[in-house]
Amino acid sequence: MRTSKSQQEQTRRQILRCAVDLMTAQGFEGTTMKQIARAAELGDATIYKYFPSKEKLVLAYFDQASADALALMQKTKGQQRFGLQERLQLLIDSLLELLLADREFVALAHQMVQEAPLLLSGQALPGKDLLRQAFADMLAQAEAAGEIAPCAFKSSLSGLLADSVYGIVAYWLKDESEAFGNTTQLLDLSLGVLVLALQSGIVNKLLDLGGFVLRSQLSRLLQQPSGGLIELLSLAKRGLAASTGGPR
Repeated sequence: MRTSKSQQEQTRRQILRCAVDLMTAQGFEGTTMKQIARAAELGDATIYKYFPSKEKLVLAYFDQASADALALMQKTKGQQRFGLQERLQLLIDSLLELLLADREFVALAHQMVQEAPLLLSGQALPGKDLLRQAFADMLAQAEAAGEIAPCAFKSSLSGLLADSVYGIVAYWLKDESEAFGNTTQLLDLSLGVLVLALQSGIVNKLLDLGGFVLRSQLSRLLQQPSGGLIELLSLAKRGLAASTGGPR
């Protein structure tokens, strides 16, 4: 008997949910595919039709979370009227909101990828393509509306934004401030700096000169929560606001 796409999707989500619960309780190494299959009420061989390994299953969690964050964002009333910074932040906030319930598992998965970077060899970060396309659409809409200056590097910039989401998640995992206030402040400042830079047209020059450097340095800084990064962003935002005549 063939299963429908809806049934397959439901089974896939059930497997992911059981894997998250088991790995949170037992750890990655302490959890087997057989245990996950049993928890999901599947035959031992059936689970491999959905996920070939535990590692692929963990990566698929982030693909699913990214898709769900986009769906959650699109349900927000009036978001079509939001400015670029509000829309960027809404998507990232939606993702963090979904990850919050599984924060312990997310930390475990993040550590697993750090310790075995070859897991991502030859493939993009999980969920990156979805996020990159969403950011590209937001940038194109903002440009068409005249909210930002024409940008010749929207594709590169959307890729950088998608990469930065993983840095933000890493920062959030180490954030011990009340209600993750430091992460909220970091998001507000960094996106504020970006939008001001886009409005001024300076992003074209920055990306042309140092896209790789920008990506690598942001990743390093985001994984080391500190007041220094927030102060640096505050200074950059004030400087850009002064040069463009925007609010500080």
